Amino acid sequence: MSQSPKQFHLNAFLMGVGHHEAAWRHPRTDERRVLDVAHFQELAQIAERGKLDSVFFADGLAAGPRVEHNIQAVFEPITLLSAMAVVTERVGLIATASTGYNEPFTLARKFASLDHISHGRAGWNIVTSGGADEAANFGYDETPDHAGRYDRAAEFVDVAVELWDSWDDDAVELDVAGGRFADPAKVRTIDHDGARFKVRGPLNSPRSPQGRPVLVQAGSSESGKNFAARYAEAVFTAQRTLAEGQAFYRDLKARVAGAGRDPHSLKVLPGIVPFIGDTEAEAKALEQEFTDLISPAYSLRQLSGMVGVDLTEHALDAPLPPLPPLDRIQGNKSRYELVKNLAENEHLTVRQLIGKLGGGRGHRTVAGTPEQIADDLQLWFDREAADGFNVMPPYLPGGLEDFTTRVVPILQERGLFRTEYTATTLRGHYGLDRPAARIGAARARAATA
Repeated sequence: MSQSPKQFHLNAFLMGVGHHEAAWRHPRTDERRVLDVAHFQELAQIAERGKLDSVFFADGLAAGPRVEHNIQAVFEPITLLSAMAVVTERVGLIATASTGYNEPFTLARKFASLDHISHGRAGWNIVTSGGADEAANFGYDETPDHAGRYDRAAEFVDVAVELWDSWDDDAVELDVAGGRFADPAKVRTIDHDGARFKVRGPLNSPRSPQGRPVLVQAGSSESGKNFAARYAEAVFTAQRTLAEGQAFYRDLKARVAGAGRDPHSLKVLPGIVPFIGDTEAEAKALEQEFTDLISPAYSLRQLSGMVGVDLTEHALDAPLPPLPPLDRIQGNKSRYELVKNLAENEHLTVRQLIGKLGGGRGHRTVAGTPEQIADDLQLWFDREAADGFNVMPPYLPGGLEDFTTRVVPILQERGLFRTEYTATTLRGHYGLDRPAARIGAARARAATA
């Protein structure tokens, strides 16, 4: 392929010892390392050697019913990324955190701390938490409704941003002779009094190196896309075909413009699960090795959560049973639609469906040579289906090592990806400006009185 004039972004989406649900059972991994912080520190260093924009962790707030066969999110991600920050210097650090079961003040403080600890590399993947198991851990009998979760998320983010901006950049003086730590005129309350939150402020942490963390979002429902258009600076998404990727890309960029923002200020980053081999046949054989290790009992419970129907007693070699309409799904609506359409369009049995979902829970899987993987990524980038990719290695650390040492150099040769870091912050890697502190609500009211 010819060189592209633009460059794209690459994040390493890390999960346990690999994204494939059977990764911990494969001889290419060491299952014991899922509990070893040194394993994750090593992964961050691999990503940094590859000049990747960031590492990213998803998260959930429940063990769920699948613990017999798999549990991949062992560590709370902000804590884990703090440990990874001290062994790296440039790679960004993105943590998932829920607006459904946190409070704005405590979460804003945690992300400000991560940004200070990492010298400006923090990002927040904003989720609303749609799992029934998660709801049960916080005193709810059922999952809060989808629209209500996004209303709460919007106010939550508004409060967090005001808290991050409650200190001016030059508020800290550290005047030893005069005995002044900070200028109190430059530290203000926010006096937020909304439908769901009442927060006085200010944050008890000075403004961080990036001003505020990069805001990331991963929902592709109508509510999710509208939320992303208003707040997100990067979107992690799942589309399985080029046409679907292009349609999503055009739709989301138009919504960003409609919200009064520059469409280039938001990066669309689809997930990709790469199986890499010296030949295409070798790569496909490797993928099949992982598929053969899938535990149906685990996969059926995971699939049941995606489609809102208990499939644990359903025949593996039969098609899916009738599924509920979309408006009855209170969990992840976009993933429900993806799985439903995949099963129907390809006429899959349940066994075939869980095989296709095993690598990345609906994200696109590509098996091929390094050149074929690079060609695929460039095609999506050139055809405006992506601004970059959320790379989901099926096994770790080998899958990430292979991608950074075999695929990334090809992308660099084609002018598609950086050969050296040119920025020190995650905002810099994404080409995003550092936001100025907004005047707090109380100060704004006083100025207009």
